[in-house]
Amino acid sequence: MIAIKNLEKSFGKNKVLKGVDLEVKGQGIFAILGPNGSGKTTIIKSILGMVLPDAGEIVVGAEGVKGNWNYRKNISYLPQIAHFPENLKVKELLRMVKDIRGQEGNEQPLIERFKLEGFMNSRLRNLSGGTRQKVNIVLCFMFNSPYIILDEPTSGLDPVAMITLRELIQEERAKGKVILLTTHIMDIVEEMADEIVFLLEGKIFFKGSLQDMRDMTGEMKLERSIANILLRNDKQYQEVLTT
Repeated sequence: MIAIKNLEKSFGKNKVLKGVDLEVKGQGIFAILGPNGSGKTTIIKSILGMVLPDAGEIVVGAEGVKGNWNYRKNISYLPQIAHFPENLKVKELLRMVKDIRGQEGNEQPLIERFKLEGFMNSRLRNLSGGTRQKVNIVLCFMFNSPYIILDEPTSGLDPVAMITLRELIQEERAKGKVILLTTHIMDIVEEMADEIVFLLEGKIFFKGSLQDMRDMTGEMKLERSIANILLRNDKQYQEVLTT
């Protein structure tokens, strides 16, 4: 379980999170959606302890995250853009991350699955964006963590690798994992998400199943449902409708 209560965060004068309450119970894939600037990444980084909220509390499993780093060993994280020492070889990076976590990883099946055998002695600075993302996927999924957080995981992937990643995510869900996912690719959400959380202007606007969102908006396609929500809540659009 992940529980967030009354979470607030500002960056200067910009109030990004405005009292967010969110509870993720049980296993499954939970898609966190919203327009740019809605607070998706801030929530994720707050869960990870990379951003310190101004107010509120977060519990992962049975542990509050404030002043506590232990809970992180139960989370695997795939960032949209990962920054690693460019001079390291891929095999050195894998070894370094395992040493930092103090855990053994099951990386070899993933290396084979994403066709990375020929890149183990390559330095990160020489890898293409897509190959770097495959390495990041291996780093995320090589640990058997009960919680997995994926921030735009398909970035830079070719179609074959994207299909492989989708299959991998589905397999992890079948193992009873809790998976938080942010993505701009609505087909992935429609195919895999058990529940959708939609953020708007720093607050939870919607939480429920895809069918719940369809019922609310009257739209069958998710991207049209989201467009419907955004148009309804656009002040300038509302002014046009009422004039």
